[in-house]
Amino acid sequence: MNTLHLKSALLPSGWARDVQISIADDGNISDIKTGIAGATEGCLLPGMANLHSHAHQRAMAGLAERAGDSNDSFWTWRTTMYGFLDAIDPGHLNAIAAQLYLELLKSGYTRVAEFQYLHHQTDGSHHENIAEMSLQTLEAARSTGLGITNLPVHYQFGGFGGQPISDQQRRFANNPEQFLAIVESLEQAGKQDQNVVTGIAAHSLRAVTTQSFGEVLAALSNTEALPIHIHIAEQTKEVDDCITWSGSRPVEYLYQNFDVNKNWCLIHATHMTEGETIDVARSGAVAGLCPTTEGNLGDGFFNATQYIEAGGKLGIGSDSHISTSPTEELRWFEYGQRLVHRSRNQLSGGFNRSTGRNLFDIAVSGGAQACGHNSGAIEVGKRADFVVLDTEHPLLCERQEDELLDSWIFSGNENPVRDVYVGGKRVIDNGHHANEDKIQQQFRSTLKTLRTIR
Repeated sequence: MNTLHLKSALLPSGWARDVQISIADDGNISDIKTGIAGATEGCLLPGMANLHSHAHQRAMAGLAERAGDSNDSFWTWRTTMYGFLDAIDPGHLNAIAAQLYLELLKSGYTRVAEFQYLHHQTDGSHHENIAEMSLQTLEAARSTGLGITNLPVHYQFGGFGGQPISDQQRRFANNPEQFLAIVESLEQAGKQDQNVVTGIAAHSLRAVTTQSFGEVLAALSNTEALPIHIHIAEQTKEVDDCITWSGSRPVEYLYQNFDVNKNWCLIHATHMTEGETIDVARSGAVAGLCPTTEGNLGDGFFNATQYIEAGGKLGIGSDSHISTSPTEELRWFEYGQRLVHRSRNQLSGGFNRSTGRNLFDIAVSGGAQACGHNSGAIEVGKRADFVVLDTEHPLLCERQEDELLDSWIFSGNENPVRDVYVGGKRVIDNGHHANEDKIQQQFRSTLKTLRTIR
């Protein structure tokens, strides 16, 4: 039994003072008491899930910021990304993911949904264990203490309508049978570990067909509780190509052909009509938003105001990891809406409400739902995934309750995260991880090797 005792905590019922949290040996919350004297300084928050990660892209952050010899777009960035990942092997991916997961923990994330499609060797041949690359990200999460939702990615085709895979995509590709073998291997590796969830992803409607992903879903017995993620409607070219191929827009086509429900997470969903926006909100699916990456790639702005007014669920992810800060994602999510509507506090949820609090509440709840995990709130029976803010930090001093969240998100880039707990275990202690020097050294060595290879 472990006990935390802090001056303030954000409970489902609201802010509470002098809160004592008891954590059972299995890592779940067993008891909560308030008004208990002797609490230490600090603010206890439920941990945030990062619902969309491509760990390998952490190694190329900042390397695609040079203009090419034509107008740059998502599609020219993708060519740069493909070239970079050609050299990455299992050991490289482990080192890159461990560095990323260390950074996520230190900034206040307690879980990551790893959308992992870098399955095979550069020539497309399989590793001895077909799930080797996903097992490396799982091992990196375990070695750092970050919770993980494994999302092996079904990626079979090179474009809408089952177009052939390109040479650059061949290490991503699996038919349904091969993909299901990856899922099975990950399920076995994550058994009995309450910090691990295994779901699935379809890369996009470009990379699967209704038949191929339908075969995958039909073969899985636990689809009622299975997290299912997909990239959707990120770019206008994707929308145009989908209409040319099928006569329908991507989100429209998805809802026509699949039973999209609360287990699904639609990544980006940037370009939706008003009708599609309402359909997603009513289905209970989570919109997975990655504002810093969406801004970096020039995707566009999500229709957040209408979506939230319709009761839509959402969470945040760091995607390409040009930022690993949850507060930067939330800040730019709000700022994007301010730029679109030319008005302040767009996502406060109503008059006289805190924007930071509303953003945090929505993202914590939606992230936990999208990750299929029993977390996202400080209540008995939930997983003990917490963040402790240093309330004496200059960003947060003399702040109370919702002001703490507003100031954390909107008042600077310094990090006031003091401690982080995953499953009741303190993995960040006073801003530090026990193995961060080793993790960082392995990362530096890996990048040096990759730059030499490339």
